[in-house]
Amino acid sequence: MNIELFEGRPGNTDGRLLREIRTYDLLDSLGIEYKRTDHERTDTMEACNAVDEILGVIICKNLFLCNRQKTAFYLLMMPGDKKFKTKELSAQINSSRLSFAEAEDMMKYLGLEPGSVSVMGLMNDTEHTVQLLIDEDVLKGEYLGCHPCVNTSSLKMRTEDVIKKFLPAVGHDYRTVRLVGED
Repeated sequence: MNIELFEGRPGNTDGRLLREIRTYDLLDSLGIEYKRTDHERTDTMEACNAVDEILGVIICKNLFLCNRQKTAFYLLMMPGDKKFKTKELSAQINSSRLSFAEAEDMMKYLGLEPGSVSVMGLMNDTEHTVQLLIDEDVLKGEYLGCHPCVNTSSLKMRTEDVIKKFLPAVGHDYRTVRLVGED
């Protein structure tokens, strides 16, 4: 994979999806600096690892979850190298029977398709239906990596900017969780 690292948004947005451009518009309006790389679709953790190397940061694993009744939706940000254990998270948020939410719900609430889920999608959740859960290890990092609402580009930005600038701007808070991810 031969990919380059750029400062900020692409100079030419031809052929890019509106949701990606809207992400750059919002980040720029908030004064959030970011590095960006464009690449092939990242459908596997192996592909994400190659992008991580270019960005110099581990891209967050973002899981869109719901309870059995589909009355509560969650976006979980966790290190990409950590295993996800449903039982471990369920106990912390007092929600039994967590599962992966349907693609239709992802589009309805986050305006995203599977494979492109990231914290940036919360800008589309104007009803504040989705609760953001962040693993404590993500919060310890100076930087985090995520998709700009498409899985053919990745961003690197300060974790503090996401927490203190982006989340307040989109009207979302977060809850810290502790995932061990071991058997």
